[in-house]
Amino acid sequence: MTTSTSEYAVLLYSHRPAVIEQMRSAIGEEPVEGVKIEYAVAGEYDEAVALIDKYAVDLVLLDGEAQPAGGLGIARQLRDEFDEPPLLAVVVARAADRWLAAWSRADAVLMYPLNPVTTGQTVVDLLVSRAEGVAPAQRAA
Repeated sequence: MTTSTSEYAVLLYSHRPAVIEQMRSAIGEEPVEGVKIEYAVAGEYDEAVALIDKYAVDLVLLDGEAQPAGGLGIARQLRDEFDEPPLLAVVVARAADRWLAAWSRADAVLMYPLNPVTTGQTVVDLLVSRAEGVAPAQRAA
């Protein structure tokens, strides 16, 4: 019996390498069987936008605490400026920041510290629903 594998491109954005590693680790290379993740990393706003412009990025995971350009503002900008932006997920450190995540119009909100089970499942759900042509509803994990 053969199973098909789908590959997705995920851009991780943070100015802090430790946060990038936490994001990558929480999702993994193959969060579920048949779903493989290829990562790109951006530590600066200009770098993130250039990667999104140049490559087919399926999902952008943004650090809401990134500096000087925060992930919440970038999510809002991508939603406003692209006709078909990639899926957008933001990571926030405080539950009180969920309203900002809603303002950013991200497809999903994740909380620090990142839980590998809920983070991986949220990412997979977003990617698979987009691949199946289903518009994702905003998720909180």
